[in-house]
Amino acid sequence: MTLSAVVLALLLPAAPARVDSISATDLQGKAVNIQTAGKITAVLFISTQCPVSNAYNERMNALYAEYSKKGVQFVFLNANATEPAAEVAQHAKDVGFSFPVYKDNSNAEADRFAAEFTPHVFVIGKDSELIYKGGFDDARNVARVTKTYLKDALDAALSGNPVATSETRAFGCTIKRVKRST
Repeated sequence: MTLSAVVLALLLPAAPARVDSISATDLQGKAVNIQTAGKITAVLFISTQCPVSNAYNERMNALYAEYSKKGVQFVFLNANATEPAAEVAQHAKDVGFSFPVYKDNSNAEADRFAAEFTPHVFVIGKDSELIYKGGFDDARNVARVTKTYLKDALDAALSGNPVATSETRAFGCTIKRVKRST
């Protein structure tokens, strides 16, 4: 773990036990509030510039296509202060995302979830309790994937079973947070 990751881990609170709603901004600048109660919700922090996040673009599209049909609600958040909404919109178009991406302009959601990387994923159960946090899977290179953490968590939640692995290590580029004045 790098020194900056250690410092960030010490500064960020732990991920919340419950998440009733998620606040963000759509790419046209309109505030959105997404309710989680009664739904299985997957929250994914992603990036336009991070090569690790971009290695997951096709996997994210496939996951969304498969699991949104099963009733899973997805919230894709870009919390990088270095990636403006126009860039996020162009990136989503260029890579063919079939889902909306929202901006977390003030990093409020990234801070609340204690999200550190792109990608960093979280699953909220129907009772609004956080049931999984960590990596999408275990390898940037899709050919090397042996563990499908996010899919496993979604499958367990959809079947009403407890998530076998509720936390894994996320990896990728660090979220570029808004500089706060002290």
